[in-house]
Amino acid sequence: MSETTHDSAVAMSAPAASDEGLTAAQRAQKYGLAQSGARPSLPEYVRQLWHRRHFISAFASAKLTAQYSQAKLGQVWQVATPLLNALVYYLIFGLLIGTRKGVPDFVPFLVTGVFIFTFTQSSVMAGTRAISGNLGLVRALHFPRACLPISFCLMQLQQLLFSMGVLVLILLGFGQMPTWSWFLVLPALLLQFVFNTGLAMVMARLGSKTPDLAQLMPFIMRTWMYASGVMFSIDLILKGKHVPQFVEVLLNANPAAVYIDLMRFALIDSFTADKLPPHVWAFAGGWALLMGVAGFVYFWKAEERYGRG
Repeated sequence: MSETTHDSAVAMSAPAASDEGLTAAQRAQKYGLAQSGARPSLPEYVRQLWHRRHFISAFASAKLTAQYSQAKLGQVWQVATPLLNALVYYLIFGLLIGTRKGVPDFVPFLVTGVFIFTFTQSSVMAGTRAISGNLGLVRALHFPRACLPISFCLMQLQQLLFSMGVLVLILLGFGQMPTWSWFLVLPALLLQFVFNTGLAMVMARLGSKTPDLAQLMPFIMRTWMYASGVMFSIDLILKGKHVPQFVEVLLNANPAAVYIDLMRFALIDSFTADKLPPHVWAFAGGWALLMGVAGFVYFWKAEERYGRG
């Protein structure tokens, strides 16, 4: 009896002894264990996002509906906010400072700039809070975290498309008749959406660990707006001024200014091709590709860390 008991004890302790000297990672590999919430491969991550495309769309629509649910005017604020901003900029910059001088069709010029820059601004601001502002959802459910910044950017695109109806009415009211160039709005908006989404993903990762970044972003975005020619023509401002060549290149290659210029070229008759910076479509495509890919990969790299700590 004692020999049998001794042999059984030895047999039971054998597996434990065979694990001696193994690291935790080696033990996990040996027994087929995987880390909970581990980051999937990049192709698998893309596949998971595609499978959740309906969730992304529904989440964006729900957020857009709820955004102004407490306001009496409701969805009217989607249009009223950029219009009021355009009115303030017209009074200050157009009338008081005089930036409208030398700019034909200044009101369509200004309103187009405000609407298009607001699209980027709102996407970046929403992306900054995409993770930190939805920690309950992130910690409760398992899903690709990129769904959140993509949803918020899609929400801003839906809001812009809703506002475009008012922009068209303003253009028609100031004598801008529809032409074939209006179809250029579609590729320009698509490229801007990809750029916005990539930048929002970068800000989502940064904002997930530094919530105070959301307080700093309004100042950064305001500075960016002033450098993007929203309220004035960059060419006219630089004309006759002795600025370094690289400053002029940076201002013209500024992604926000590039997308604004493309929209003005598409919608405003007096904003002709000679007012566009050289290689503007190449800049627009390059910014979208660079920021879209880099932002996505940068966000994916921290997938397993969102909502922890």
